[in-house]
Amino acid sequence: MKIETRLAQAGLCTDQATGAISTPIYQTTTFRHPAVGVSTGYDYSRTGNPTRQVLEATVADLEQGDRGFAFASGMAAITAVLMMFSSGDHLLVSDDLYGGTYRVLERNFRQFGLSVDYVDTSDLTAVAGKIRLGETKAILVETPTNPLMKITDLAAIAALAKQHGILTIVDNTFMTPYLQRPLELGADIVLHSGSKYLGGHNDVISGLVVTAAKELSERIGFIANSTGAILGPQDSWLMLRGIKTLALRLEKQQQNAQFIAEWLTRQRIVTKVHYPGLPDHPNHAVQARQSSGFGAMLSFRVADPDWVAKIINRVKIITYAESLGGVETLITYPIKQTHGDIPAEVREQIGVTADLIRLSVGIEDVNDLIADLEQAMAGGEL
Repeated sequence: MKIETRLAQAGLCTDQATGAISTPIYQTTTFRHPAVGVSTGYDYSRTGNPTRQVLEATVADLEQGDRGFAFASGMAAITAVLMMFSSGDHLLVSDDLYGGTYRVLERNFRQFGLSVDYVDTSDLTAVAGKIRLGETKAILVETPTNPLMKITDLAAIAALAKQHGILTIVDNTFMTPYLQRPLELGADIVLHSGSKYLGGHNDVISGLVVTAAKELSERIGFIANSTGAILGPQDSWLMLRGIKTLALRLEKQQQNAQFIAEWLTRQRIVTKVHYPGLPDHPNHAVQARQSSGFGAMLSFRVADPDWVAKIINRVKIITYAESLGGVETLITYPIKQTHGDIPAEVREQIGVTADLIRLSVGIEDVNDLIADLEQAMAGGEL
């Protein structure tokens, strides 16, 4: 089946006993055993819950992986993956990435002896030069990056990693399996903040991991069960409901994003637009080759950083809020919100500066969104 069909039928009729169209919410902690030494296949919901397992099987199918795992948040998912590594291990990580990932690496895992180098993963030569033989265990990639929308050639990175016997881990939150499937390009593990496009409605916090091979599945499965940061059944059901409309939402969102990106390039106060769907994006061709779309995230720079607050304070339809991927368009100021925990000197070095605004484009009428941005950018003081 095509991916649109698999999305629409996520969790369909999984309860054979009743024929329920929607997957039931198994709101239970434990399960009755028929007799001593006999199990129904379920013992305790931390280890396995029927609602969560339908979600996990769904995301594994969408990413074409071996197994899926649902966690209580995107950060819980990343934490579980990082727990595969030991003191003395070295990771290479995209230098332009979500501030929460930087925070957990720097504030949580460095104290346990995990070392990290941040590198522009869109530059294969730079990545190769940072690999430490015998020490580097994985390359963790965001593509597109957050918030500068840099693109990594996933097939090339995965091939480089395999040459050195190291893992390729990809945060696929911005693209989702509807547009991009890193495992098919050679990656070993895929991560998602399910709170974003997969959930799609800004009403559930979740994280998802999909593994390419059985050995990795066993390792992540052990970590998920032993540490217990699993997703509850109600939130698993919300995720399944959101996934059903992913194709429809993303098609509209990226159509809107393309239109807005092109409009922004024509505005006198905008100095740069970061969106891989623009032909002048440095990795436009790479994105077109490895994905079936350009997504609905973009960022742009204005000529005077003092204008940022004025623009954000004036928007009426667009909402000033963190997060992304919902049906509503959100505007974010990265240095104050998503990247506030990254030291200023590091932000400056990678280009997350005071003139940068990020947009998560929703499904509203694009003319309303353009009109809102236009009035927010108007005024004698801009």
